[in-house]
Amino acid sequence: MKESLLDIRYRTLAWVLALCFFTVIGTDKAFALQEQEDFAQYKGEVQDASSHKPLVFATLSVEGTNISTITNTEGGFLLKIPNSMTNGTLVVSFLGYKSKNIPISQLKPNKNKIELAISVTELGEVDINAPKDASALVRETLARKGDNYFDDPTLMTAFYRETIKKRKRNVSLSEAVVNIYKSPYGSLRRDAVELYKARKSTDYNKLDTVALKLQGGPFNTLYVDIMKYPEYIFSSETLDFYNFTFSRSTRINDQLIFVIKFDQLETVNEPLYKGELFINVEQKTLTSAIYTLNITDKVKAAKLFVRKKPAKVDVWPTEIAYRVDYREKGGKWYYGYSNVLLEFKVDWEDKWFNSVYSMTAEMAVTDWEKNLNGELPKNRDRIKRSIILSDEAIGFSDPDFWGEYNIIEPEKSIESAIRKIQRQLRRAKSKNGSASTP
Repeated sequence: MKESLLDIRYRTLAWVLALCFFTVIGTDKAFALQEQEDFAQYKGEVQDASSHKPLVFATLSVEGTNISTITNTEGGFLLKIPNSMTNGTLVVSFLGYKSKNIPISQLKPNKNKIELAISVTELGEVDINAPKDASALVRETLARKGDNYFDDPTLMTAFYRETIKKRKRNVSLSEAVVNIYKSPYGSLRRDAVELYKARKSTDYNKLDTVALKLQGGPFNTLYVDIMKYPEYIFSSETLDFYNFTFSRSTRINDQLIFVIKFDQLETVNEPLYKGELFINVEQKTLTSAIYTLNITDKVKAAKLFVRKKPAKVDVWPTEIAYRVDYREKGGKWYYGYSNVLLEFKVDWEDKWFNSVYSMTAEMAVTDWEKNLNGELPKNRDRIKRSIILSDEAIGFSDPDFWGEYNIIEPEKSIESAIRKIQRQLRRAKSKNGSASTP
């Protein structure tokens, strides 16, 4: 019997992309890519030069090295650089803006303000050698992944964060440093992930009687790497169900980028995606993608994401959004950053009001080097695709937890939530200690 489109979606999505886990609850052998040496730390913000608005997900990298980080949702950044590299140059780039090179020696430890100017694209330049068929360009880009992206096994250090909010209030935070054993883009072999460090903080009082858990951990973001895993959005079965059209053009790292919009055909009723692909004109490479799930049928959409729930609870997604960014080194591109936003409504049969939860997962590659021997972690050291990071991580007690590792600077709201939860935990421990004292 021929598979339906929804059957295909289940087969490719059911075990990986941001599976949500609802349950009723009651009352060192890690490969460190950075040398173990002293490092300098720099904090600041990247802004639009005209409006002074923060630039979210701007990339900061040390020229000539593999060290990099990403600005957070408030434009803030924290960058750690070995002292041996502090005479180098910091390259700051953002989609649609002119890149800026800054001598690291000019940076201050705190309150750096970096402003980027919008890059204006000449219309005549866009018309030169512009392809006529957007769909053909997308297909060519996907077909050339073995030529344009890393073709050697690579060992990456990455920072991963999960946040769960009830409405706008943080209730669970989990963070980790992971090692990604990245296989060549032309290979069908899947990437392996090893957990190096992890920590969490959860305030279950705000979760009512439902514990919302994100299953898959770093794999939720890793599999947003479209060029490595196109089957999760543009499989051979689903590529024909999309309409691709040319939109505006822009620049990134001073290179011309075509923006291609895509959406599912009107005749397709199953939930697929819509969004924008940013393709390098000269190299035919995907540099970024931003897209959302079309929730045309909330019941079908829920089947894709809700793994388990209580019988008297209805759970359905209201927004599913993705982003992936690639970086370039030595003429080859590689996965650099991705994030996933999942928003759900939870409706209890015996309650008047429903609850709205949002789950955010993001991961940024902060360093890498070639894994020439193609070594993989032992099976016992690999994390499983079914991992629930919040169950594996420990607390936020160690102020030097991350050491020299680059992380994404926490948003102020997250920092406040961590401090509040820490205070609650200390008070709870204090009360328990007082009660047990003779």
